[in-house]
Amino acid sequence: MSAEKSYVSTSFSYETLEETLDIKPRGAQQLIGIPKETSFQENRIPLTPDAVNVLTNNGHRVVVEHRAGEGAHFSEKDYSDAGAKITYDKKEVFQCDLIMKSAPVTEEEISLLKSNQTIISPIHLPVMKTEILQQMMDKRITALSFENLKDDSGHNPIVRSMSEIAGSAVMLLAGNYLSNANNGKGMLLGGISGIPPTKVVIIGAGIVGEYAARTALAMGSSVKVFDNNIYKLKRIQSNIGVRLWTSVIEPKILSKQLKTCDVAVGALSSLGGRTPIVATEEMVAIMRPGSVIMDVCIDRGGCFETSEITSHESPIFIKHGVIHYCVPNIPSGFARTASQAISNVLMPLLLEIGDEGGLEKLIWHKFNIRNGIYLFKGSLTNIYLSQRFNLKYTDLNLLIASRR
Repeated sequence: MSAEKSYVSTSFSYETLEETLDIKPRGAQQLIGIPKETSFQENRIPLTPDAVNVLTNNGHRVVVEHRAGEGAHFSEKDYSDAGAKITYDKKEVFQCDLIMKSAPVTEEEISLLKSNQTIISPIHLPVMKTEILQQMMDKRITALSFENLKDDSGHNPIVRSMSEIAGSAVMLLAGNYLSNANNGKGMLLGGISGIPPTKVVIIGAGIVGEYAARTALAMGSSVKVFDNNIYKLKRIQSNIGVRLWTSVIEPKILSKQLKTCDVAVGALSSLGGRTPIVATEEMVAIMRPGSVIMDVCIDRGGCFETSEITSHESPIFIKHGVIHYCVPNIPSGFARTASQAISNVLMPLLLEIGDEGGLEKLIWHKFNIRNGIYLFKGSLTNIYLSQRFNLKYTDLNLLIASRR
């Protein structure tokens, strides 16, 4: 039997198949809830009335809890005029699909969360608890954290803004504590003609350190910056533009500089866990009486051995004759500016989420937002959290790909 011959008939027409592309969905209306924060000294609010106005004009609905904006001096009238609904019932806020918070989720709020909600808030690793994470996983929550949210340039915009505020504010506060009004040594922070400038030592050359240095230099102080990261020292040098005294953290040099300084700022950053202690109690003990320590990294334990957490109501204590200011969450003391900075980042993000038809659809297109997601439909997608709390980790990229 002979093999059949294959042939091509002119009656066939060959056409290329159409490529199937992602079709962008029509924008989805979002129901956004902003509860009043009950966390210790949290005065910020994640969206200002102006931002709410933009969102409501774009077809989204916003529910704001009674007195949520009072810490940042935004009135309920401001929010209702912007198109938000004001409610006295916290439960009603937590019925919204998307919850915006300026403080981490608390144990009281966990019971109010409903399944498959989306939450945008900070994490605050030092105070995070396994039970809170586990219950959020059980409720299949999708959660985006302020700390890890990245912009198109690969930076963390909210962390950067808060660091800029803390760095600038810390020198203004230090100036207060050097004055007679606060039992300081009666010095003016900075310098005037004919009088040597006040000496400021900054430990840490990150964003906080840079903005503290800028403010101190602008006031006329002499500034010395310590950091073990040579790249950061080079960056602060080139960013500020004037020659700065910089050094790696060498205990003998640091001790000598602390001994003669008027203000010492702790601005070290730590990627995970506690900030290392670099200024020992012996170093603090030989500092001048009436000098001021501003430990900005107290949120993560502090880099001065003598530091202990204080509050905005009672911000200082004196040890070895040295005034210690160790208030965590300094930006909350400048809540209106901080709220505007947070809102500037989150409002455009919410518009994008709405345009794409939801956060799950947006992260398919925007890779940089994936850094901020630590829970996706109840799966833990942050490797640090999974290691710290011994919970199952799932790769977010795989989760997203499997849902397509």
